[in-house]
Amino acid sequence: MSDVNEGRPPSRRVAIHLASMVAVSAILGVVVAGLAIPFAGVLGIGTRNMADSMNKLPEELETKPLAQRTRILAADGSTIATLYDENRVNVPLRQVSKVMRQAIVSIEDYRFYQHGALDVKGTMRAFITNRAAGGVVQGGSSITQQMVKLTLLGQAKTEEERKAAMEDTVARKLRELRYAIAFEQEHSKDWILERYLNIAYFGDGVYGIQAAARHYFSTDARDLNLRQASVLAGLVKNPVGLDPTVYPDKALARRNVVLDRMAQLNVITDAKAEKLKQKDIGLKITPNRNGCMFSTAPFFCDYVVNYLKQDPSLGKTSAAREDLLLSGGLTVQTTLDPRFQKAAEESVKRHVFPKEQAVGGLALLQPGTGDVRALAQSRPMGRDKKDGETFINYTVPKEAGGARGFQAGSTFKAFVLAAAIKQGIALNTTINAPKLKTFQERDYKDCDGQPYGYGSFEIPNSTTSGNKNLYTGTRESVNTFFMALEQMTGLCEPFNLARKMGIHLTSPTGGPDGLPERVPTFTLGVSDVTPLEMAEAYATFPGRGLHCDSRPVTQILDTRKNVVKKYAKQCQQVLPSAVADAVNDVLRGVMEPGGFGNNAGINTVQPSAGKTGTTNSQKSVWFVGYTANLVGASMIAGANFDGIPDTIIGKSIGGQILYEASGSGTAGPMWGDAMKVIEQWLPDDDFAPPPADEISGLLMTIPSTYGMSVEKATSVLEGAGFQVSVGGQIDSELAQGLVAGSFPRAGESTSSGDTVTIYPSDGSPYKPPKKKRGGGGRGGNGNGGGGRR
Repeated sequence: MSDVNEGRPPSRRVAIHLASMVAVSAILGVVVAGLAIPFAGVLGIGTRNMADSMNKLPEELETKPLAQRTRILAADGSTIATLYDENRVNVPLRQVSKVMRQAIVSIEDYRFYQHGALDVKGTMRAFITNRAAGGVVQGGSSITQQMVKLTLLGQAKTEEERKAAMEDTVARKLRELRYAIAFEQEHSKDWILERYLNIAYFGDGVYGIQAAARHYFSTDARDLNLRQASVLAGLVKNPVGLDPTVYPDKALARRNVVLDRMAQLNVITDAKAEKLKQKDIGLKITPNRNGCMFSTAPFFCDYVVNYLKQDPSLGKTSAAREDLLLSGGLTVQTTLDPRFQKAAEESVKRHVFPKEQAVGGLALLQPGTGDVRALAQSRPMGRDKKDGETFINYTVPKEAGGARGFQAGSTFKAFVLAAAIKQGIALNTTINAPKLKTFQERDYKDCDGQPYGYGSFEIPNSTTSGNKNLYTGTRESVNTFFMALEQMTGLCEPFNLARKMGIHLTSPTGGPDGLPERVPTFTLGVSDVTPLEMAEAYATFPGRGLHCDSRPVTQILDTRKNVVKKYAKQCQQVLPSAVADAVNDVLRGVMEPGGFGNNAGINTVQPSAGKTGTTNSQKSVWFVGYTANLVGASMIAGANFDGIPDTIIGKSIGGQILYEASGSGTAGPMWGDAMKVIEQWLPDDDFAPPPADEISGLLMTIPSTYGMSVEKATSVLEGAGFQVSVGGQIDSELAQGLVAGSFPRAGESTSSGDTVTIYPSDGSPYKPPKKKRGGGGRGGNGNGGGGRR
């Protein structure tokens, strides 16, 4: 008896098969009733009701663009960051290798190009097999149906919509089938396969075949070989459970299933399948790097993201703009120069260490455009305070998503200097600047012309003292000189000029702490600022009075490389060019012999200018320096890991305890080390000389007039901005009447408008007087500094 029954399925299994066939017939009846023959009832009242419900479904499913990652590019086109919710890069089917297409069709839906939206044969086979096994053993959904499911899931906006897209019900299957039929009617098989390959999740955070190829094998979808394609084709069944970075053995086994299936279908030979099955998966991982933390310039990236999130043309709300950045597949072209960024970061890292109770920041900006070339700070991006990490961007102002900043010290003197020159105060104006002086508030006029107040306060000098003019008072950063100069300019113009030049002064009378900012001590830099603000402001000077808003982005492209938006430079002339040229002439003295920058050894080969800044509390030190083509603002400020300001004295800075600090000696070298690397890539331009006929008291070099006629010499000197007088003739080998000398001498400096005396030759060579008996030495020619040069 047992021999007769051997090999027969148990009666229970037969019953299950029969029941399954009835159920499948019922489902197919619904399909026919609800989709192929509307309103036709084939299996009774229940089926008719289900068919009616099917007819109420939309006949088409709107296919919204797939979410794609956004790339942020440097000015040279290199990628500095990627942003995404779904790491996806769409590619057309022609850019997917043939063997990859063969592999996915073989394992997922081998009759894809023969059947319609529903593979009846495959569905019945899978349904019967799964019912008999009591679980999911085979998949019966066609590639088109899978694509529909993934589309519904990807476009779900609410938790309810996501659950509906994943629920294991007949209703969901029928809904997907209705949409699948519409897709098959409206689109080609190749279109459906292309969308499926782009929408599918391949595990480990990658979506779509191109991102998967890059992530797992560091190649492109068009270059995938059979070994690689069989791995990826196997992942779509269970991308989490078969993730080769977590479960390599399972992924390998699944890869072999794909190869066997391709051999079974004669897509490849058995021999080739067996040969490849002897090899490992062959992963060559390219890590996923989503967000600014993984950027080559993290805080510049953070600045770009916040800049774009504030642009209303990219969406009605900040959330909408962020969604566009994370899913729109944009290409954001920025102003960052990777060479400058590297030089800036290396310099900052050498001068301030991440774990120290201080932060170093350096911002580089191009005058005339506002293009931000680099942003670097000593504290890396991250959340581990023990390692000095932070998400606070200390290089940009809070209005741009950054920090409140730190007091800028004497760098603010440049605003008073520019206002004074603009008001016609001569550069050779001399002011007595004692070491300590008491100032009266009533001597400072506010914007309404009224005295600021009626109190008094003392200000000391920390450098030199004595009689100073605008050149020496600035070069030596003399506090009492600038406090007196601000009495002459008034408070209003320097304050308003600073705002026009890019300093985020919150209000005329109230700062972030409710403290006034338009105050007599404004020139000493009592306001909090950031490196980018100072770089933007100072760029107005080499920009010859043209102020340009900081610009990190030049344009945005969509997935088809069409321009979404161009970001033109935003510039405004806020100073006469002659005034800006004069400021450059004064500030370059800081970098020339005798200036603080030169003494600190931070001057560049190219002509440069700059200004130091040190706060009285020594909580921060600054150096803002520039060439004709690039401005850099360097800051070192004491701060705990919550950003609370503190003194830098007695703290470890760059691995050494700091016992004294200055703008030139502490912050200056951080600027200088970066600029000395960068200047090789800058044009060899000099500052425009200020015009003597527009700037009073300009310190100018006297040109040589030796050998010229009196008329020609007079013309040359007057053209240079000097008054001319003609002195008496002096001995010279030159022909009589030609200029033999001047006072002051050629090559010396004096103020524009000063008188230069020229001395014509008498035509007779100089003869030294005869020596008197008994010595006495050689005498002069008695011509007051004339004679041959």
